[in-house]
Amino acid sequence: MEFYYVVLLFTLGFIGSFLSGMLGIGGAIVKYPMLLMIPPVFGFEAFTAHEVSGISALDVLFVSIAGVLGYRSGGYLNKSLIIVMGSSVLIGSLIGSFDSEYLTEIQVNIVYGILALLAAIMMFIPKKQIDECQIEHVTFNKPLAAFLAFLVGIGSGIVGAGGGFLLIPIMLLILRIPTRMAISSSLAITFISAVAGSIGKITTGQVEYLPTLIIVIAGLMAAPIGAKVSTKLNTKMLENILAILILGTAVKIWVDILL
Repeated sequence: MEFYYVVLLFTLGFIGSFLSGMLGIGGAIVKYPMLLMIPPVFGFEAFTAHEVSGISALDVLFVSIAGVLGYRSGGYLNKSLIIVMGSSVLIGSLIGSFDSEYLTEIQVNIVYGILALLAAIMMFIPKKQIDECQIEHVTFNKPLAAFLAFLVGIGSGIVGAGGGFLLIPIMLLILRIPTRMAISSSLAITFISAVAGSIGKITTGQVEYLPTLIIVIAGLMAAPIGAKVSTKLNTKMLENILAILILGTAVKIWVDILL
């Protein structure tokens, strides 16, 4: 593997994982389009959608747990939320990751585009601010949370994402979870989703291990840094960054699909 190719992959992994740790997402929302589109710009061979989904699945697995460790001391991890949504997303991700083997590249990209578009729409819907609320006072609809997490798991399992970019809007808008709690807890749920997704991608032979290793190493360095930066920013700014990031990705994916 060429030196400059290694540098490029490391840089892409670092940027995506820094945003992952800062915004509480697994990083696939950024890395999926970056890995598809950027290497060919620099003259390197393009990854297929299946290869990118396999790389993303293993990368999210390691990066999300690194992000969780960065949030562990903040007191924002909601164990009840993690158990309910994590168990459902685990089942959904297993189904999606195994079934993705039978989808075409266009179909995988369409699934990703739908997930990103839904997330962008939900992020831009006004939400009542409920950030000043302690964990013991937070309640949510558990059956609804489990059902929505299951659906997210199927979609994220197909594209190799942990689903954090969609779980966070669901937590904020539908379940009414405080922002910092949603960001930190989503990383733990994303890790559970990524375990199932990684099993499916490895079993069906959709993983390129050397590029994955480079991106994972970069991610393990960058995610904790992003998590620390997150504690210094106000929650409204975090929501705006996430909304713009998701919308931009959704637009780019659909432009590529339709043109």
